[in-house]
Amino acid sequence: MGTAEGGGRGRGARYPPLSALVVSAIAAFSAVIVLAVVHSAYDDAMSRTRTLLGHNLEPTPWHPFPHAKGRPPARAALRCAPTVACLPPLSRPQPPPLPANASSPRRQCPSYFGAIRRDLEPWRRRAAASGGGGGVTRELLDAARRRASMRVTITGGGTRLHVDMYYACVQSRALFTAWSLLQLMRRHPGRVPDVDLMFDCMDRPAVNRTEHGGGGDPAAPPPPPLFRYCTTRDHFDIPFPDWSFWGWPETNIEPWSREFKSIKLGAKATRWVDRVPTAYWKGNPDVASPLREALLGCNDTALWRAEIMRQNWTDEAKAGYQHSKLSSQCTHRYKIYAEGFAWSVSLKYILSCGSMALLIDPQYEDFFSRGLEPRVNYWPVGRVGMCESIRDAVDWGNANPAEAERVGRRGQRLMQDLSMPAVYDYMLHLLTEYAALMDFSPAPPPTAQEVCEGSVLCLADDKQRRFLEASAAEPAVDEPCVMPPE
Repeated sequence: MGTAEGGGRGRGARYPPLSALVVSAIAAFSAVIVLAVVHSAYDDAMSRTRTLLGHNLEPTPWHPFPHAKGRPPARAALRCAPTVACLPPLSRPQPPPLPANASSPRRQCPSYFGAIRRDLEPWRRRAAASGGGGGVTRELLDAARRRASMRVTITGGGTRLHVDMYYACVQSRALFTAWSLLQLMRRHPGRVPDVDLMFDCMDRPAVNRTEHGGGGDPAAPPPPPLFRYCTTRDHFDIPFPDWSFWGWPETNIEPWSREFKSIKLGAKATRWVDRVPTAYWKGNPDVASPLREALLGCNDTALWRAEIMRQNWTDEAKAGYQHSKLSSQCTHRYKIYAEGFAWSVSLKYILSCGSMALLIDPQYEDFFSRGLEPRVNYWPVGRVGMCESIRDAVDWGNANPAEAERVGRRGQRLMQDLSMPAVYDYMLHLLTEYAALMDFSPAPPPTAQEVCEGSVLCLADDKQRRFLEASAAEPAVDEPCVMPPE
């Protein structure tokens, strides 16, 4: 009995009662359920966090585009938050000491910088009429949201950047645009003003002049201030340097400082007299562009002196962009620029070749194209009778090769002067002039996400990160250029 009882007590010590096992199992199962619910809630919250990738946002309704949506890298939304990705705190860049000759006269900005004042003229007039304030009001800023992809706020004496995303941007435009502002803050520490602005990353201006007093109607409502990459003479949209100056990874185009050097080196490989004496265009005509579709009809070197090549970016990406290197496309004496669905980013690359650029009656303007002068650094081509106009331009150039070469070289020189320091100077002057018109203190909305270099690099894929890092700025060693006189 004693042995049996002892054995029973031993078994009782080794094996808990059945009720205890059930309780433990239920507790463990409950813990798994709770963890699963918490994990699901966490993933759901992170997937709804709006980031520069635009993964959980709709494309802009005023310009729909194919957009690969889906669950984002949910944990990346937390991992790439500034509180994590930017720790330890990044030291604020300090301006280097001024050189010994700092007292010498500061360099003048290019003449096209004067367009900044013209772009801001509606709000400058309002500010003057109200005694210096009220140019850009909160009401006008809110009105601009109707056609904005995102809201950008710089605060803290130009040290903190917040972005509030409303719609997805094409490809990585939002990511690179935010990076451009961070690099401006790094390039000119302590100089970037606090600002609050609305930005649209699509290619067609939206603030029509005739709807906002541009047609002479004093009763028309004031225009909302909306920044984008381009404008036209019929719009009040404010042009800002486009994302591709910092690189365009989707088309394998390097940051501007590298790409221009590469194109110029490629241009030197073929002397002007040895270049093909016809006009050349290579691009994508399938972008709902009647102009480019009509341009395909000029593809006849004997009749129209033009070679028109169709570019399929999908095939190029599969082939590793072996046939789309811009540095290998400077073999013709004349290069054609034709706008697509709207404004096209290709203008600066075409001018960089040193070929005489034939611009087909451009309707859209970016910030630097206001420095173009017909028959000085490009040759104008009309939309009406386009093929004949191209032929006449080529015939004139071949009959006057020295003059045609000079036009091409002056266009290339304009692009050489469009260095990244000049781009940053333009950004700085534009934001400074705009900030002076604001009648309220900038403050990021509660839904905005803070952005820093670390968080941008964290969100980027490997290729994007390579382009971003290659375009990182250094603090300026000299003063910004001086704006042209009014």
